[in-house]
Amino acid sequence: MSMPFYVSPEQLMKDRADFARKGIARGRSVVAVQYAGGILFVSENPSQALHKVSEIYDQIAFAAVGRYNEFENLRIAGVRLADMRGYAYDRRDVTGRGLANAYAQTLGTIFSSGGEKPYEVEIFVAEVADDPEHDQIYRLTYDGQVADEHGFAVMGGAADVVADYLTEHYAGGASLQEAVRLAVAALGHSANDKGATEDRVIPLKDLEVAILDRTRTQPRKFARLSPARLEALLGERGPGVAAPSQAGDAAPGAASSDAHPDDPADPTDQVSGDVAPLEDPDTGEPPTAPPIAP
Repeated sequence: MSMPFYVSPEQLMKDRADFARKGIARGRSVVAVQYAGGILFVSENPSQALHKVSEIYDQIAFAAVGRYNEFENLRIAGVRLADMRGYAYDRRDVTGRGLANAYAQTLGTIFSSGGEKPYEVEIFVAEVADDPEHDQIYRLTYDGQVADEHGFAVMGGAADVVADYLTEHYAGGASLQEAVRLAVAALGHSANDKGATEDRVIPLKDLEVAILDRTRTQPRKFARLSPARLEALLGERGPGVAAPSQAGDAAPGAASSDAHPDDPADPTDQVSGDVAPLEDPDTGEPPTAPPIAP
């Protein structure tokens, strides 16, 4: 009978951490930025169906990078936990901090367990409040560590390079347009194969953008920005374009891009096409029900 090789606990944890970090680094970065109206999430995601950013509950959003099947399991578990807690107690008892603690326990248990591989994921849990001072962004790593971020946060891919760009250019109280342009420029500021930083323009179709908007009138604050609205916010772009410093620098058509997402006149939010909900795309009139047969 052969004796198993001995591996010290320190070396085992180091190997598991290296394994998880390598998997996470292969993913594209996700950026979370606080702006005057809420919290913005931007990711480079060529897929139109597999989302990195999703809604968890009324004022809480989830973003992740790494292996899709693993963070999708975490997202579903978070939705179920939030729904059960809100139903059994009160919707106000569902908080971002509570979900972040639950995720931390799960990730920490999986990482320290010798029976399965660690999750190759990092996640954001963000909660928007009635005022910017009480917004919360929690960053959770593969081993269950929790960090309370302020202003902005980056994970996955070339996170260090993107974070350096945001540190240099970020300013609190920005508008949605300024925050979007800054986040997209930061994601485009990445390291090439030779290790040098370069600026590139990310195609509009490869961007996944969502917000937690405190100005929305309904309890659910999560909204995805459609390509039409995102194009209006970004306007003319070049490599490394940062947010405009004056209102006069905004691109044509951007003046109306900050319209309230709930405004029926703004047809570019949370719809599958470029027409407003409950509107016929051919006639522009509200749809009518067919007559009831006698």
